Amino acid sequence: MSDAQKHTEDDAPSKSGARWEEVTFIRDCDAIIIPDGFRIRVPQSTLGVINQLLGGNYTIRVDTGYLVRIDGADADAIGKEVDPALLELEDTEIDEERVLEVLTSCYDPEIPVNIVDLGLIYGCDVLDQEDGSVRIDVQMTLTAPGCGMGQVLKDDVERRLNRLPGVSVTEVELVFDPPWSMERMTEEARLELGFG
Repeated sequence: MSDAQKHTEDDAPSKSGARWEEVTFIRDCDAIIIPDGFRIRVPQSTLGVINQLLGGNYTIRVDTGYLVRIDGADADAIGKEVDPALLELEDTEIDEERVLEVLTSCYDPEIPVNIVDLGLIYGCDVLDQEDGSVRIDVQMTLTAPGCGMGQVLKDDVERRLNRLPGVSVTEVELVFDPPWSMERMTEEARLELGFG
């Protein structure tokens, strides 16, 4: 019996929010190979197992052996409903606290901890624009400078923040000074990953 067969949808979710559920792609779907960051097209009828479901995005081990990330907006490709929270954020005052709150929904596809608790966010500025809109500038890092998922995480941050009502532009700068270290993680993140 395979690991996928041992785990059913009735099992309790893992720490990563997944249920080790087998899925079949019901349509072709764009995906990103983890950890390389290369984009591929997963064809209809491909079999896979959900390894992680956090922040609305799916990490799936497909039958070709690849570990891929499927954007939550493409959940219908594997027979799931798109989380409405991914499509629209409530209209509230935008400040640094609100930005960090939104960023807690962004996850590295390989690590079941959000990027804020991982300590990847080095800073953010919320700037009022002359037209009444808001510009958000974020400085973030990666757990490793050569991480192939860097652009994927950067795009995810920009996409989520740009959905906030009133935001006209979001710019994310990847910085590597100072280098990221495990000391930047919150205590909860260290415990979640077994470093407590």
